[in-house]
Amino acid sequence: SLFDWLVDQVNKSLEVGKRRTGRSISILDIYGFESFQKNSFEQLCINYANERLQQHFNRHLFKLEQQDYEIDGVDWTKVDFEDNQECLDLIEKKPIGLLSLLDEESNFPRATDLTLANKLKQHLQTNPCFKGDWGRGFSVCHYAGE
Repeated sequence: SLFDWLVDQVNKSLEVGKRRTGRSISILDIYGFESFQKNSFEQLCINYANERLQQHFNRHLFKLEQQDYEIDGVDWTKVDFEDNQECLDLIEKKPIGLLSLLDEESNFPRATDLTLANKLKQHLQTNPCFKGDWGRGFSVCHYAGE
């Protein structure tokens, strides 16, 4: 198959098995974005991982490359990309991010879905990636959608 041939070619070029070169190619296959009628903590974690990977990709492929071009005086056409830092701040910023607030709320014995949702709405409503206007639910607007 084409995949087997490709793996053989990569292994030959890296001399896998003959000596350790320290060079390798890895494949990361993670879940894609998930969005169901009702999402759980699992979907939040999966989507957060995707958001973090997207930011890493954008930073290295676009932001840092273009900075190098500017420093080196290279003539190029600037590539605009959507920066998802606001979404990452919404989820991970301390002390007022979604995960920090979830951790804080879970320490209260009488905490409920509603008390968590109210706390999130109180602290996160100014972030454009947060949508929390109904009952116990809320949405996170990811780069790939809600």
